[in-house]
Amino acid sequence: MKIELRYFGNRLWVLILSMLTLGACKSTKTVTGGEVDARMSAKNIIDNHYTNQPNFKTLSGRIKIDYSNGEESQGVNVSLRMEKDKVIWMSAPLGMVKAHITPNKVSFYNKLQNEYFDGDFSYLSHVLGTELDFEKVQNLLLGNAVFDLRKERFTSSVIEGNYQLKPKKARDLFKILFQVEPRNFKIASQQIAQPDSLRQLEAKYTYQNVSGGVFPDEIKVLAEDKGELTTIDLSFRNLELNKSMSFPYKVPKGFDKITLK
Repeated sequence: MKIELRYFGNRLWVLILSMLTLGACKSTKTVTGGEVDARMSAKNIIDNHYTNQPNFKTLSGRIKIDYSNGEESQGVNVSLRMEKDKVIWMSAPLGMVKAHITPNKVSFYNKLQNEYFDGDFSYLSHVLGTELDFEKVQNLLLGNAVFDLRKERFTSSVIEGNYQLKPKKARDLFKILFQVEPRNFKIASQQIAQPDSLRQLEAKYTYQNVSGGVFPDEIKVLAEDKGELTTIDLSFRNLELNKSMSFPYKVPKGFDKITLK
């Protein structure tokens, strides 16, 4: 059974807004290879991770999104535009649903239902089970660690050909775990869990080379909430970097404001 765009424009939009990232332009290929050095310290792994963060101003392109929650599924292509540190913009086919997020606001509207949402990151944080802001969302988009790894101490180990980083001091309300791939020290996977609430979010990345830089190619998102599993697969295609662009967004007149719960 297909999901109505109304649902796609509510909870699913907010989930997807936390997962977007860079993709490909011309002559791209999947990044593979690299060997781990078991002697490398956690500090050096983290330093290398931040040295390899992407440097860009804008991006534009398309994303193929496949969604499933075990009972319902849907595939859709959306247009993406982004200005680093400032705005993320998406549009479904024919502009029937548009989304626009900035450091201060999360907003989207749905022409099929004449509805719109306009609020802060509190609902996004609730859906994903951890406090998020624009910077954390952007880190998820770019294949960077969602939290600043330089602000706490980690232990390192080698798991399945990747470096695994685990905090030395456990957090009170949730647990985090990172795996870093050895070739370019980008995030291979990151997990955020709330054991007491039976909630967990995991994002797994593959990468590609874009004009000498390394950016995510595909992201597989697993979100579990009290035994209910949601998966979102994101594939990024035909993206261009550092092009001049606009971010048209205006809620049509007469739309009803909705409250997400």
